[in-house]
Amino acid sequence: MRIVIQRVSSASVSVDGTLISEIGQGLLVLVGVENGDTDDDCRWLAAKTAALRIFDDENGVMNKSVVDVGGRILAVSQFTLTASTRKGNRPSYIRAAGHDLATRLYEMYVAETSRLLQRDTLTGRFGADMQVALTNSGPVTIIIDSRLRE
Repeated sequence: MRIVIQRVSSASVSVDGTLISEIGQGLLVLVGVENGDTDDDCRWLAAKTAALRIFDDENGVMNKSVVDVGGRILAVSQFTLTASTRKGNRPSYIRAAGHDLATRLYEMYVAETSRLLQRDTLTGRFGADMQVALTNSGPVTIIIDSRLRE
């Protein structure tokens, strides 16, 4: 699994012009699931997301997690994170997980982050054409791949 985490002061998702999710301070997380990804990958990423210390403490040092600051998470499925651009200029999505695996692991990620935050993780709409708006705070953007575990 690959995720892109963006520290935000606000973020929202709309589908067909209708707002479906919105958060203030927290994390916008784009979630991509690849063939071969497992429940363990999902749990590891959820734990890493909740514990990642990328919010400022009282000294202006990134030393607090989304849990510590009482922030929210907005998780949006994004199969394009699995793109390969090795050949030519048209990305290949051959590594993207099929619908059943992708849906299950995305929903598991949402459930796990909700459990760790002790509040609901908000979502986009899986498989929909979404409009995502955000104000990146910092900017802070971090990419994590569960297969690299770094």
